[in-house]
Amino acid sequence: MALSKPIMSLLTTYLQNLYLYPVRTKSITSCALGTTASIASQLMAGDTVKLDPVLAFGFYGLLFGGSIPHYFYEFLERLFPEEVVAFPLAKKLLFERLLFAPFIQAFSLYTLARFEGKNHAAAVKQLYALYLPVLTANWKWLTLFQIINLAFVPPMVSILYFLFGTSFLSDSYINISRHNSLIER
Repeated sequence: MALSKPIMSLLTTYLQNLYLYPVRTKSITSCALGTTASIASQLMAGDTVKLDPVLAFGFYGLLFGGSIPHYFYEFLERLFPEEVVAFPLAKKLLFERLLFAPFIQAFSLYTLARFEGKNHAAAVKQLYALYLPVLTANWKWLTLFQIINLAFVPPMVSILYFLFGTSFLSDSYINISRHNSLIER
């Protein structure tokens, strides 16, 4: 039980910061999760850890991974309020899966490539190679998780979604990138 006090204290501090400074806290959380997911994905694939993807996922999380979803999910709550709209969960899910997911996937893949040091032409080439496989995998594997997230997770703590989502994106990105580089040889 002695361990529970430090954990509860840490959780209380995190939730307090999430309430007082939501974008900053979500951005730092996304940065930490992105770097951790990138490292874990590379290690699970049996690769040596390369710094470029780790930094790319960290910078992406810090600059965009907390802020864009924060404002998007706030907008989604205002667009489809529970009290006013019929079938709000279905509408939120369709809006997120069919409009937001394709946009954020393209933006993420391009931005990650640029953060890895690739020029515009190389980033666009990689975007074309990875976009459909990663988006299809996103729709296939994250839709159920997104239903649970939209139905049961309070918007303030939906950043925990990124623990899974960022890990998934990192793993997909690294594995599909590796597969494409093997094909190009």
